[in-house]
Amino acid sequence: MPSLSSITRRNMKSQNTLICIYGFFTFVLLWSSEIGANATREAKQWRHPGGARQLLRETFYPSYGESMPNSFQYRKTSTIFNVLNFGAKGDGTSDDTKAFEAAWFAACKLEASTMVVPKGSVFLIKPISFSGSDCQPNIIFQLDGKIIAPKASGSWESGLLQWLEFTKLNGITIRGTGIVDGQGSGWWTKSGTKPTAIRFYGSSDVTVTGITIQNSPQTHLKFDNCQSVQVSDITVSSPGDSPNTDGIHLQNSQDVTIQSSKLACGDDCVSIQTGCSAVNIQNVDCGPGHGISIGSLGEDNTKACVSNITVLDTKIHDAMNGVRIKTWQGGSGSVQGVTFSNIQLSQVKTAIVIDQYYCDGSKCKNDSSAVAVSGISFENIRGTYTVNPVKFACSDSLPCTDITLDTIELRPVQGSAHFSKPFCSNIYGELKTSTTPPIDCLVVGKPSRKQGLNNYDSCQN
Repeated sequence: MPSLSSITRRNMKSQNTLICIYGFFTFVLLWSSEIGANATREAKQWRHPGGARQLLRETFYPSYGESMPNSFQYRKTSTIFNVLNFGAKGDGTSDDTKAFEAAWFAACKLEASTMVVPKGSVFLIKPISFSGSDCQPNIIFQLDGKIIAPKASGSWESGLLQWLEFTKLNGITIRGTGIVDGQGSGWWTKSGTKPTAIRFYGSSDVTVTGITIQNSPQTHLKFDNCQSVQVSDITVSSPGDSPNTDGIHLQNSQDVTIQSSKLACGDDCVSIQTGCSAVNIQNVDCGPGHGISIGSLGEDNTKACVSNITVLDTKIHDAMNGVRIKTWQGGSGSVQGVTFSNIQLSQVKTAIVIDQYYCDGSKCKNDSSAVAVSGISFENIRGTYTVNPVKFACSDSLPCTDITLDTIELRPVQGSAHFSKPFCSNIYGELKTSTTPPIDCLVVGKPSRKQGLNNYDSCQN
């Protein structure tokens, strides 16, 4: 027979079990009520205009490929921001500018985030600035769809200089297989200021790769005050008669590499302006266009400094010029340390140019001062021309010095009736090999009097 104490212990255990079971069911009921209340509250937010975006801003970051508000699969840790999740329509007619701004605002708050412009959609975007003043570094702009500019001039502010601007960013990459279309044909017949398609300003560690930029109103891709720039595998496409549509324009930028790209436009395939140094161009296909140019420099008596430029393994075809240096009279500063090597030319008007009398108009006054040109090497340049093989027009007061010619083979296009001989004026240097045609107008050695040293020295300050 059980003792009284054992009976008491069993009764207490039974009571404790009942208390636990009761507590568990109470917790379940309370938890269910809370979930129901939260669901009701969130459902009201989704139904209310703007509530979905507010809930999203307060709680989640959208992940790639999801649409809002049909999907609730968002992650706090996501660093991918699809413009469709921010209201972009992608139908080619709706204005998606605000959606792009919102996606960028979210993306730039997280380091190494990605803003996605998805494949299969066309986004109409008005002039927009992707500013980095408050952004984290290393943002990726993943462009796989198509971005188009508005055709109507009323959509552009008067005097606007750029369409898509990326400014003051540290570590910015534009990559993908997408297209940026400036729809610029309506601009090409107009005078006045025209916008650049894509401009980078005041940025470092910039990468542009894979994309196509076409039909810009003016320059296609510009880098201004940038450092450490990598451009590769891009395509620029505009008609050869589209005015001032430079492919890539560099200004006040250093440590720039442009490689493995196809540039077809109505002006210089690559234009290198004042303040540029350590620029390397390799394996570029240029044409149609005006060739690869340094300058023009020194306009309106300004100072220009360009140094350490290399152009290698490049094809230039159906172009106004091959490789060119052009400066205005009256300027100051210098161009030095330039190498053009292994350049294949085909049907260019003038193959090799140094022109210190450049004039982009009918009224240009004579001036004794000039941008000094020295230390220029032309190596292994071969191909065909239609008018001039070589034009070296250097300043009377400041001759071109230390110019080297090595393995130059240039022949007129078959059937050309109006081609001329090489032209040289005030150019000094060295012929390392015989040339075709003979360039015997280059003066071997140095000029008798030292000139232009102040111009070189001024660029070292």
